[in-house]
Amino acid sequence: MQTEQFYYDNRIVKKFIYATIFWGVIGMTVGLLLAYMFLFPNLTDGISWLSFGRLRPLHTNAVIFAFVGNAIFAGVYYSLQRLLKARMWKDWLSNFNFWGWQLIIVGAAITLPLGFTTSKEYAELEWPFDIAIALVWVAFGANMIGTILNRRQRHLYVAIWFYLATFVTVAVLHIVNSIEIPVSLFKSYSAYSGVQDALVQWWYGHNAVAFFLTTPFLGLMYYFIPKAANRPVYSYRLSIVHFWSLIFIYIWAGPHHLLYSALPDWAQNLGVAFSVMLIAPSWGGMINGLLTLRGAWDKVRTDPVLKFMVVAITGYGMATFEGPMLSIKTFNAVAHFTDWIIAHVHVGALAWNGFLTFGMVYWLVPRLFKTKLWSTQLANLHFWVGTLGIIMYALPMYVAGFTQASMWKQFNPDGTLVYGNFLETLTEIIPMYWMRAIGGTLYISGILILVFNIVKTIKSGTAVTDELAEAAPLTKVTSKRTAKEGYHTWLERRPVKLTIYTTIAILIGGMVQIIPSLMVEEYVPVISTVKPYTPLELEGRDLYIRESCNACHSQLIRPFRSEVERYGEYSKSGEYVYDHPFLWGSKRTGPDLHRVGGKYSDNWHLNHMYDPQSTSAGSIMPSYRWLVRNELDKSKTEGKMKAMVSLGVPYTEEDISNAQESMTQQGTQIEKNLYNDPDFASTYESDKKAAEESGSEFVEMRNREIVALIAYLQRLGTDIKVQPQEGVSSN
Repeated sequence: MQTEQFYYDNRIVKKFIYATIFWGVIGMTVGLLLAYMFLFPNLTDGISWLSFGRLRPLHTNAVIFAFVGNAIFAGVYYSLQRLLKARMWKDWLSNFNFWGWQLIIVGAAITLPLGFTTSKEYAELEWPFDIAIALVWVAFGANMIGTILNRRQRHLYVAIWFYLATFVTVAVLHIVNSIEIPVSLFKSYSAYSGVQDALVQWWYGHNAVAFFLTTPFLGLMYYFIPKAANRPVYSYRLSIVHFWSLIFIYIWAGPHHLLYSALPDWAQNLGVAFSVMLIAPSWGGMINGLLTLRGAWDKVRTDPVLKFMVVAITGYGMATFEGPMLSIKTFNAVAHFTDWIIAHVHVGALAWNGFLTFGMVYWLVPRLFKTKLWSTQLANLHFWVGTLGIIMYALPMYVAGFTQASMWKQFNPDGTLVYGNFLETLTEIIPMYWMRAIGGTLYISGILILVFNIVKTIKSGTAVTDELAEAAPLTKVTSKRTAKEGYHTWLERRPVKLTIYTTIAILIGGMVQIIPSLMVEEYVPVISTVKPYTPLELEGRDLYIRESCNACHSQLIRPFRSEVERYGEYSKSGEYVYDHPFLWGSKRTGPDLHRVGGKYSDNWHLNHMYDPQSTSAGSIMPSYRWLVRNELDKSKTEGKMKAMVSLGVPYTEEDISNAQESMTQQGTQIEKNLYNDPDFASTYESDKKAAEESGSEFVEMRNREIVALIAYLQRLGTDIKVQPQEGVSSN
């Protein structure tokens, strides 16, 4: 048979590997800093861009999109060329993919600490970055599809099915969730409101985990484990069932993040049903991966690459058993808003994504540089240090989650809460936070071992930029299915049809969930007393978003006796109709704030933001003193209100034209309220006098950021007034 020579592009693979390691160190270092901030809340005191709220989305974006994202591209670009016996379609598209992705990451690293965020989980980047992500992602997909169409291998291997599903689904998720109205270069409002925004966001958020952190890694698993073990995949049929059932079922499961919320019951129950079904295809994939190693267990004992991959698949199995379990309402009522979820997420991230990436890097680098791994012993040390780090991280968080849930729900015989003060539950789990910090330190120590080992390996080898390969060209044969050919075997040589079927499979669940929420007026019952935010409250809400307060505080009271007693009347869907975006939160490091309006004085809120420990002894909340000092930017208020009008918020032209006057009036009233505190009045007047004497500009309190934030906090939960039931507090 006549063959032809061609070259694999190794340069792009190396670029993505370098980026994977670099951003892995950066992202996990930020995560470790955040872990220690639970123990030393004022570690970065007074530095706004190093505050917990600003750094938390930086950590998640750096780990998910920088570390894991670059690892996906590295693995796909290496394996796709070899599975298709073809160089990537266009080198310039490969480079556009690389440099575009790195620029987006750098942009995120700059803008997120500066407070430019949408606040939506895993989608915090503002609208210019959303457009850039879409362009880079399309370039990646076009390059992949172009390579598939120019392949020399007729059938598409299972890994490529997962790559195609990843490209199609992430594109759909990103575009739908990122529909927003820009107000300025780095400010926008979600096109969806309240309950609809929550549903769309967690349809995206859950499936970002599914189709960015799972399906591409399953594709990498199907390629690199057989390669590393030198064994064929255990079951071809199981891989078919695994793929189609997973991509069809996964897309339906998003609502399990919103159980017992203001989301309609039918949507919640739909999410529960499909989430429970997910365990079958997920474990099918895990079994297929582990049984591929049958007959190779002696090699596993000595080969660090396989060690990493075995723990990665085991972590995937644990996380995908726990996910469906947590979607059952009984378990969800205990786990949601607690550190149990933090443990669950990090088992998947640290074991499944992290360890599979490390194993892939240890396998790839020696081959890209035509050498052996510099030190197998160091790689084994990394494995054991990293494994201990995962255990030290996850187990304490499980204990912390159980402890929180138990303490939140305990009642005295007289019907009062045993732990009425939220801080009592926080104090109890501080030892677990110490153990988590130690576990994180161990994990990142392992990464530093990898960095040293890989650098030494690269120096000992010789880079091969264009790797010579040889294969027979793809001959043209009939596209019709032959008599002896199985249907799926035939489908595997029809990439366009395979992609279309994949798209249909993932669209069905999304359409069933999303379209009713946007089209049916009765989806969210109207509450006549709910009114739009005043201009000052709207500005305060944007400050709340800027500081990512929703990372630690929820605004969703579930219909549980313990929560109604602790926080007040449970939340109604109609209360959120003017919220663009929704701010329900996903973790309670601090108490829920949905009914905080009127609960404390304006002075309390000012003191709490300036020095949280002065109002709440034992609090681990950092100070936000810049809010007390900074002048409020009111220049975009009218533009923000006009954007809200375009989204259906009923501001009148008079409301918009009088916005500045309205803010002055409401701010002046809050300023007067603050004067009730003699210490505040004395300090404020002293500062004013000192400014006058020095000739420096003095910003009136009514024009400072803290006043806008106080206005927003005092508004929360006050649109509806519910008469407390006998024996139940509505504080």
